Amino acid sequence: MTERPYEKEPLAYRMAPRSLDEYVGQEHILGKGKMLRRMIEADRLSSIILFGPPGTGKTALARLIANTTSSGFAKINAVTAGVAEIKRIISDTQNPILNPQGRTVLFVDEIHRFNKLQQDALLPHVEDGTLILIGATTENPFFEVNKALISRSTVLSLHPLTEGDILRILEMALSDKDRGLGNDLIRVERQALELIANLSNGDARIALRALELAAITTPPDATGLVAIDAETIQDCMQKRSIGFDANGESHYDTISAFIKSMRGSDPDAAVFYLARALHGGEDIEFLARRILICASEDCGMANPSALTVAMAAYQGIMAVGMPEARILLSEAAICVATSPKSNSSYLAINKALHDVAEKRTGEIPMHIRNAPADGMSDLGYGVGYKYAHDYEGHIVDQQYLPDEMVGTVYYEPTTLGYEAKIHEWLLKRRPKTK
Repeated sequence: MTERPYEKEPLAYRMAPRSLDEYVGQEHILGKGKMLRRMIEADRLSSIILFGPPGTGKTALARLIANTTSSGFAKINAVTAGVAEIKRIISDTQNPILNPQGRTVLFVDEIHRFNKLQQDALLPHVEDGTLILIGATTENPFFEVNKALISRSTVLSLHPLTEGDILRILEMALSDKDRGLGNDLIRVERQALELIANLSNGDARIALRALELAAITTPPDATGLVAIDAETIQDCMQKRSIGFDANGESHYDTISAFIKSMRGSDPDAAVFYLARALHGGEDIEFLARRILICASEDCGMANPSALTVAMAAYQGIMAVGMPEARILLSEAAICVATSPKSNSSYLAINKALHDVAEKRTGEIPMHIRNAPADGMSDLGYGVGYKYAHDYEGHIVDQQYLPDEMVGTVYYEPTTLGYEAKIHEWLLKRRPKTK
């Protein structure tokens, strides 16, 4: 292939869309007649925050806006920009010679990394319209961005690109003679293109990087043709890209789905989300703790042995580590998912904690108090206590709750799993204590 000067720039950068018609994907906000498209075409922008996974076109959108707006345009990265740079942009915007429009479209990449001082410096100028903010973030802005900035902006969610979107972008890169690979003698098998689209998981940047790597590392044949097959692509990409950040929103979403799948008795979904978390590098101890909690909270007394399995898995993964820990975690997750369910223990302690915090619950009855020191019995401590093992069935009727709480029921067993036996037992037992 003949080297051209611009090829020092990555293919993904070169293939950034130059117009809305070249932009692929995000039809829900950029389709004909959609709000953002109308705003861009009419140059009537208001502050927006673009929220979505990597490679879905957030920066490309900012470039399009920069090319179409008559206002000033500035770009900063939240990681490297300081308050001084923000103040300089504001000063230039307010200078009628430098900026006759009196406003600037400010693109802030990775806006979730802005600290409080940076956000506070922006706020009044976003509010009065001096700055039109375009923020881009891979993290949920409702968690990470100043609520005052959020309230003055429209949050737009960008979706992962479909495989069809990725294929279209790859075909554009292969045919484009100005910015892409159209001047080179390259033939890519359809199966190879589909494999890129599949493995990139909706990230156009990863897809274009894989195509470019395959193109520059595959030796041409005797005729100068670079033939790229699926095996070459598999070697270039190694493994599927997955949108998972162990410290970001995808962490919370995946773990939430994992727990809810176990609670919902779907072992297949539970194993899937476990695999997703493991593939993304999630901490195995954290995963084991979540299974342990779910075993207690959601299986509870319907299957007390689920807690034993979960605890054994927790101890086991600490002993063996990865990759074997995946097996223990899978076994424990499946055990919890397929177990009978009861949250009665969870509800019981929450109700009791509420009463302790909110009610006048009285004093512990004297007969069940301890009398560890001489003379305490003379004050009534422990006097009249009945030792349960001295009675038939090792059960004895006596008051255990304070006077004010007598008759209160906290634990209400279900009729599922092992708890069905407890339910029957309590039906016979409780009337005697009321």
